[in-house]
Amino acid sequence: MNWEMVVGLETHVELSTKTKIFCACPTHFGGAPNAHCCPTCTGQPGSLPVLNESVVHYAAKAGLALNCSVNGRSVMARKHYVYPDLPKAYQISQYDKPLCDKGLVELSRGRDIRITRIHIEEDAGKLIHVDDAVLIDYNRGGVPLIEIVSEPDFRSAAEAVEYLEKLQTILRAIGVSDCRMQEGSLRCDVNISLRPEGSAVFGTRSEIKNLNSFSSVADAIEYEYKRQMKILASGGEVTQETRGWNADTGRTVTLRGKEDANDYRYFPEPDIGEIIIADNEISLLRDSLPELPDMKLKRYVDELGIPPADAKLLTKYVKVSDYFEAACADVRNPKTVASLMVTRMFALITTEIEREQWSPKTSAGQLSGLVRLLESGKLSRNLAKRVLSQMLETGREAEDFISEDDLTGFSEETLEELCRDAIDQNQKTVLDYRSGKEKAIKALVGSVMRESKGRANALEAERVLKQLL
Repeated sequence: MNWEMVVGLETHVELSTKTKIFCACPTHFGGAPNAHCCPTCTGQPGSLPVLNESVVHYAAKAGLALNCSVNGRSVMARKHYVYPDLPKAYQISQYDKPLCDKGLVELSRGRDIRITRIHIEEDAGKLIHVDDAVLIDYNRGGVPLIEIVSEPDFRSAAEAVEYLEKLQTILRAIGVSDCRMQEGSLRCDVNISLRPEGSAVFGTRSEIKNLNSFSSVADAIEYEYKRQMKILASGGEVTQETRGWNADTGRTVTLRGKEDANDYRYFPEPDIGEIIIADNEISLLRDSLPELPDMKLKRYVDELGIPPADAKLLTKYVKVSDYFEAACADVRNPKTVASLMVTRMFALITTEIEREQWSPKTSAGQLSGLVRLLESGKLSRNLAKRVLSQMLETGREAEDFISEDDLTGFSEETLEELCRDAIDQNQKTVLDYRSGKEKAIKALVGSVMRESKGRANALEAERVLKQLL
């Protein structure tokens, strides 16, 4: 029997508000343990929550960007469970009346992933295991979260990862979260079950926690699919439970029995009134949204001629796309700017945080100036790449690394002389080319480029070489 995987995701995203959801404590990552706390976020008797208005606005913007309906009336609720990182023994969340619902994310192959709901809630503290002891840091407690709950629409690990990447890119673009998985500001729980192919009946699901990277999500889904398939193929039954992912062993392990909603004893939060957001306020939030990544990517490909793979990189980070567009302002071909950024700048600026912050020593105006020199024919592409590398190291202008000889270029006679030398010094390569190995011409062009120290035009060199041969 063939088994179909059925996967739904619950994605928790910390919002980038300056203060926590119910108090004035700061939300920034790090700091001494328990330094960003107060009686409210540590659940001290007599303390009362006051809802941060910015949290509602950020969550509503996320909902609008993800094609959700924003509900004019929603309610906070208490979700009860006892765990050391939750000092009140309940979490203030939302249940039957969330802020947003009925959203949609379109994947690259046209598959639609439905979003059931987006609700706001407070984050819990962090448990730190040291030998046999467990330490608790409540700095994270009370940081505002949105939980984005999908329908069980995923049929592969690749679809789940693409969806998460799209969420990350969209939420960064609208400025509601930095979505840094390494810092825990984007976390994902996976619900997975199996059913016979063609069946409409869901199987028994497992929830997998402790997933802090896209690769962990993919690996955990693949492992759990095989684990459950083995159980079902042998006539056994899958147990509904919560499992943890162990990246060191590449396995999921049992944590506890899986709770249902009634186990949490939800009821409306008595200390916070109904959340009311007017239609005109929703319209203003919708109007405040920037151009979303999918639309920007389509514009780069269709209007600017950028290859889709390059366009995807350029639209993944807000500051990168802002830089790219500024560098394109006075050039004829934005594709040249894109190529230099992707091949040269991305090779040096490699980490997620560096690309997110994007502050290279070379300004967008300096890159634009280099591209204009290239477009004018005063520089060869190889020389432009070398000059850009020097600019990125120093922050200086292109002209500081270009000599008068560089700008004068090559005469036809000089180029032909270099081509004749390349032919004379590479007779085996010449024989390969004449025997039908077309690619051998590239080796001869490489010889010309080396001898000219990158100043020759590679396309012209290839043309002359072919003429001579």
